Amino acid sequence: MNSTTKFLGLVLLDLGLCLGGCAQKSPTVAWSLKNPEVTAQLKSFIAAKTAQAQAATNAVPPEFKIFFAAAAKNDWRTVSNAFLEFRQHAGQYEHTGKTDERLRGPAWQAVLETWGALYYFNVCGEKYATAFGRGILESIPPGSIYFGGTDPGRFVVTALCKSHAKADPFFLLTQNALADSSYLDYVRGLYGGKIYTPTAEDAQRCFQDYVADAQSRLQENKLKPGEDVKVVNNQVQVSGQVAVMEINGRLTKIIFDKNPDREFFVEESFPLDWMYPHLEPHGLIMKINRHPLPRLSDDVVGQDRKYWEKLVATMMGGWLKSDTTVAQCAAFAGKAYSKHELTGFHGDPDFVRNEDAQKMFSKLRSSIAGIYVWRMRQATGPAEQGRMAAAADFAFRQAWALCPYSPEAVYRYVDFLIAQERKSEALVIATTAASLPNLQASEQSQFRTLLETLTKLQTLK
Repeated sequence: MNSTTKFLGLVLLDLGLCLGGCAQKSPTVAWSLKNPEVTAQLKSFIAAKTAQAQAATNAVPPEFKIFFAAAAKNDWRTVSNAFLEFRQHAGQYEHTGKTDERLRGPAWQAVLETWGALYYFNVCGEKYATAFGRGILESIPPGSIYFGGTDPGRFVVTALCKSHAKADPFFLLTQNALADSSYLDYVRGLYGGKIYTPTAEDAQRCFQDYVADAQSRLQENKLKPGEDVKVVNNQVQVSGQVAVMEINGRLTKIIFDKNPDREFFVEESFPLDWMYPHLEPHGLIMKINRHPLPRLSDDVVGQDRKYWEKLVATMMGGWLKSDTTVAQCAAFAGKAYSKHELTGFHGDPDFVRNEDAQKMFSKLRSSIAGIYVWRMRQATGPAEQGRMAAAADFAFRQAWALCPYSPEAVYRYVDFLIAQERKSEALVIATTAASLPNLQASEQSQFRTLLETLTKLQTLK
């Protein structure tokens, strides 16, 4: 077979929680922050990003000037409308308009980071955006390297850093965009000389390595779900989210290997296989240990459980315990999320009315549950396997209760339960998710299909 490879159709998709569609939502409240410290921080952040854009080019596009002027005045409507227009021409998004090459590089990254921060403080709201960002920010030691995967994991934390450009208090980048050469240029411009950042040669080698690996697995019929690999005219062609994240994963490994004196932390978007032996729960996020861990200690698992029990109790009350059943979680979802009945509710009513907050925290808990599932599958004895299964089960229950309509929480938990031969509980989850109101049409269709599949599976005994 011709060894020439072609990087065809590898669209750089944003893999966060909301950039795919939430930009079109109207803010629930005007941007009016109660905390003067957060207000001052955001104003400083916007000024720094405006200066970054101005320093990046001799001729700032007039549309960017309008955007930053609106951001400085907290004019969310103008900011949001401007960004919607940018999306129609930015190469990293699927769009029908003509691609505008100005929407690349450092100035564009400044626009993107400003929009992302203002979205979460306007639409998600000050309370949970601040809690999310500070929860991550305060858990990471100064001088560390942090990969922010989801939109809030990148943008909210960036906004609350003392200085993104000066890596104060730590170096912050997103693993999702590393396969984009313009983003790598941006990162090198920010942090070059302070930490090792992948070169253009590194990026090309990662791409070539991935294509060779994908070609081999294609021949062995071992491609991952969603991995789009084809051979056209004796050339290997790869495209889609999975391919992008495979390349991103290789680039994060280079950053990890080439900065051995730094501590590393990650807020997951898509799982990166190489990280799992190194990962342990770390508050809201995960720590990437320098060396693979033989096991997760009881202390680590216990601390993780206590942290999330306390956090979830502030949001939903203290009813969700380790012995709380799936059926009880479903009953809560039906009452609080479907009927909006909060009688006897001892949590925060703002949380059960805030879809963005539900999605953000559920995503983080699902990611940590994924660590336990990986450990469960690697366990060599039944005792360790059972210990990790119990930890995963409780984390998944929390993630699903936090956001019972989250596709990730639903599908990952259902997959876990099916593997545990707990079909009836998986069916409860699918039934509950499919019955929730205000679902997007695509989500409703997915949940109904899942429900039909599980109903058929339940009859096969």
